[in-house]
Parts: sequence; structure tokens; C-alpha cells
Amino acid sequence: MLGLISSLVLALAILVGLWSVYSLFRQAPTEDRTYKDKPPLLFRVLWPLINLLANSLGWALSTKAEERYTTALRRAGQDYALTPRQFFAGKVVSAVAGALLGVMLSGMLEGGLSIIVVIAMLAFFYPDLWLKETTKQRNLAILKALPFFIDLLTLSIEAGLNLSGAMQQAVAKSAGGPLMVEINRVLRDVRAGKARIDALRDFSARLDFTPITSFVSALVQGEKTGSSLGPILRAQAEQRRTERFLRAEKLAMEAPVKMLGPLIFFIFPCTFIVIGFPIAMKFLASGL
Repeated sequence: MLGLISSLVLALAILVGLWSVYSLFRQAPTEDRTYKDKPPLLFRVLWPLINLLANSLGWALSTKAEERYTTALRRAGQDYALTPRQFFAGKVVSAVAGALLGVMLSGMLEGGLSIIVVIAMLAFFYPDLWLKETTKQRNLAILKALPFFIDLLTLSIEAGLNLSGAMQQAVAKSAGGPLMVEINRVLRDVRAGKARIDALRDFSARLDFTPITSFVSALVQGEKTGSSLGPILRAQAEQRRTERFLRAEKLAMEAPVKMLGPLIFFIFPCTFIVIGFPIAMKFLASGL
């Protein structure tokens, strides 16, 4: 009889818990994502839970942290996919998943609570590392596409188009990528009534990337002084190509240093084993 009562109480508790979670999901406001980008894959998998926590844990995100996340998401090109609160909720969900993984590992390994805490902390900061790597890859793609885009912009301006028309032609003739997304955003801002100089400055502030800042500064200076943009843009294209070449040269010089670790820990031991094994066998056979 006591076992039956315990089972009924447990079933009732589970039903109440499920109903509470369902009520929370129903009360969470829906978000209109018609004009927004798709969230990253890991966020899409757990999107209902992330959206729920984003509306429930807003009090845990300070104004300073929200501004920092806004800037980081904008630089990574994720500002139309995630809000700062959704990104913070993703970090919380990641920490909970890390804690569950730590519980599983603590049952296999000795360490108990310390393993759970360490894995949960690593999982909490993993979205920040992902965002930083996404920003790095995006800036690299922009750096690669920038010289060719400036060349097309120069040709269009020298053909008689103004800066906005030249940008439209350069975007139409260029391959898609992060740079084209940002330039299209500049053109949309100009069409919406924003001054071209302000739109360019917003473009530079969004990326906060030195080559783009230099490029925008040259365009703004040329617009203000009324000078010909052709020579300015040619100098910018040459400078961007020089920077890209210097970066490739730097990476080539860093390659031998990066190879030392694999050489020392993986290749050299195998080589020494292959060379030393016959010598050791001869010593053993001779009784030494």
C-alpha cells in the first residue's frame, strides 16, 4: 500500500512539473523572425529552451554585459540572428549540458564535484570562444575579398558613377560573402535616408577591423574634400594586397615553430623507437 501511494505521489509530481514547464513555454512571448537570420546550429537545436531562458533570465544580464555581447555579436555578423539575452541563455544551457556531462564522467572517474564544476565552467565560456573564432574567420574572409572589391569600385567610379552606384555595381559583380553583406547593409541605410558618410562610419564601427577602418576613413576624407576617389582607392587596394601578403608571409614563418610540438611529441619518439629497437636487441642478444 505504501509503495502504491509513493508511486502515485511521484507520478503526480512529474505531471505537475511537466505542466509547469509547458505553462512557461506557453507564456514565453513569440518572436517574429521574418527579417532575421537563422540562429547557429547548436542554438537552433535547443531554441525553445533558449528562447524561454532569454525571457526569464534578463535580470541576470547587466547593462554592461549586454552592451559587450551586442558589440561581439555585431562583429561576428550574428546581430540579426541572436540577441544578447539569447546568447546569454545559450551560455546557460551550455553550462547545464556541461554539468550533466560532468555528472556522467564523475561516475566513471574519480573527482566528483570538481569535474562537474570544471566542465560546466568550460561549457559556459565555450560560446564566447565560438563567437571569437567566428569573428576571426569573418574578418579573414573580408580581408581576402576587400582588394578585388576596391578594384571594382575604382573601375566603376572612373567610369563615371557616383560612390553609391559604384558600390552597387561592385556588389553585383562580386562573389557573396561577409563583405558583400555589410556593403549591402550600407546601401540599404543610404536608401533609407541616412547620410552616406554616416552609413560608412556605421559600417566601420560594426566591424571594428583595421583594414575596413582605413578604407572607410579614406572614402570619408575623399567625400569631404571632394577630391577624386580613383587614386585614393587604388592606393587602398595596393595597401590591402600588401597587408594580405605580409600576413601570408607571417603565417609561413610561424609554420616551423608550430611544427615543433608534433615533431617532439609524436614524430621524434617513433623515429627513436625505430632506430633504437634493433640496437637494443643486439645489446640484449650479446648479453649487455
